[in-house]
Amino acid sequence: MGQSRSPLDVADLERLAARGWRAAEEAALGDWLLRAAGGFTGRANSVLVTGDPGLPLPGAVDAVARWYAGRGLRPCAMLPGRQSRAADAAFAAAGWERDEDVLVLTAPLTAPTADGVAVDLSPEPDDAWLAGYRYRGRPLPPSARAVLTNAGDVVFASVRRDPPPAPLAAVGRGVVTDGWLGVAAVTVEERYRRQGLATAVMAALQRWGAGCGAAWVYLQVSASNAPARALYRRAGLIEHHRYHYRYAPA
Repeated sequence: MGQSRSPLDVADLERLAARGWRAAEEAALGDWLLRAAGGFTGRANSVLVTGDPGLPLPGAVDAVARWYAGRGLRPCAMLPGRQSRAADAAFAAAGWERDEDVLVLTAPLTAPTADGVAVDLSPEPDDAWLAGYRYRGRPLPPSARAVLTNAGDVVFASVRRDPPPAPLAAVGRGVVTDGWLGVAAVTVEERYRRQGLATAVMAALQRWGAGCGAAWVYLQVSASNAPARALYRRAGLIEHHRYHYRYAPA
């Protein structure tokens, strides 16, 4: 992947990414996007703050809090880039707690040649895939499958090194939206790490994305995840912007 300037700004890329990781329920608050999915992932259970909410910011903060409380979820806001600074200040003033930075990385898409690692691609995640994707180190909740499959062009990659019932060695998810490949859920089972499997999964997803007409790739990685950041840097992905979550007082 070569390095060049992304054709989308922060707001447009975040709105595109929201279509690649869609919540079960969505609603508009002006330009903001309210999302709920039973608590599985911050992205599917936070208001995406881009543009104008259509009312003064303190009122918008209150409206967001009511919407999530009405669904039994801790209110959460996703605040990307410099464009969300005024809103971030309003959430902070209301006592909402800030989480760590998440980096959004992008690159022009290339299709790397296969490297000998067998990567299986499937349009649906089977039970082994769902067991292999450890979201924040934990097993997936029942609401996860609906979020993972709620997209048009979506694929689930898996690498098996030992026969069942041994767990999969690695998994990952790819989705193509308007010519962009979104990569997520790349997870390598602990005993199979440092064998190039994450790189192989990334490459297989890139080849699949290129076959679906994608020209760019994006993904999200926590600022504290140094091994993943190093992997993606080697793959040619560069920082486009950052976002963080704010959570209403518990």
